Amino acid sequence: MDSHLLRTLVTVARLGSFSAAALELGYTQSAVSQQIAALEAELGAPLLHRRPVAPTAAGERMLEHARLLLERMDAARADVRRSALPERPELLLAASPLALDAAVVRALGRARAAEPRLRIRVRVLDRRAVAAEVAAGRCALGVTDGYAAPGGPLALGDLGPVRQAGLGEEPCAVLCPPGHPLRHRPGVDLDRLADAHWLDAPGVAAPLDLLRAATGGGAFPATAGHEGHDPAGPLALAAAGHGLAVLPRTLAARAGAVALPVRAPRLAHRREVLFPPGLDAPARVFLDALPRGA
Repeated sequence: MDSHLLRTLVTVARLGSFSAAALELGYTQSAVSQQIAALEAELGAPLLHRRPVAPTAAGERMLEHARLLLERMDAARADVRRSALPERPELLLAASPLALDAAVVRALGRARAAEPRLRIRVRVLDRRAVAAEVAAGRCALGVTDGYAAPGGPLALGDLGPVRQAGLGEEPCAVLCPPGHPLRHRPGVDLDRLADAHWLDAPGVAAPLDLLRAATGGGAFPATAGHEGHDPAGPLALAAAGHGLAVLPRTLAARAGAVALPVRAPRLAHRREVLFPPGLDAPARVFLDALPRGA
């Protein structure tokens, strides 16, 4: 059964006119009439009443089949064409929220410029989950952040062959509300604040366990908590006085509250890129476009 005849039948029935169908399909009216007649002869049944143009009972049944057949044929053509196209390159990046900055976005732009067909996907995850995704090969690269001694790498556990390289670091500050008694201090030592009220927000702020270890095991009691990776929540909670939080100094300064520089212990907010050996071309362009830091 010729698909052209089926398409002509469906078009005539939809428009209710041989002449209108001929105009839409680019045929003469005579050719349309001949195609309908040929299909009726093949099936051995009239499919259309002529005056006015409308499907017969047999035509209604045939139209149901014709529409389905044409849809399947169109889908088959599209599927074969897609399979014949070269595979579209993809760059899948894992990122923690505080590591996904303007420099990373610019590097993604460089990768897209080098390969215009590149499909970019960014998977925003917890800091440690970024490392796990790259180590498991589920993401091409990762950018993550965390808190460490200045110049020291992030403690991310066993990454196997995955390498980690610094993208930069900045000092930390304690975020506290505007009326806090220490608001006029030029800086603070964290061990002096071990008994203060603290906000437990390990997805954004320095984890309290890290502060305890860095100061020799002080209390750092959590009087409020925040689960998640969006920095807006911890910033708002700390600024409103629900607990102190150690954050990157530039982030803390944007909170509309008091950002007290941390003097001791020496602590920095660090960003790193994680990448395995044997990167493909888009991943290599992205990596090379990142501004490397300490």
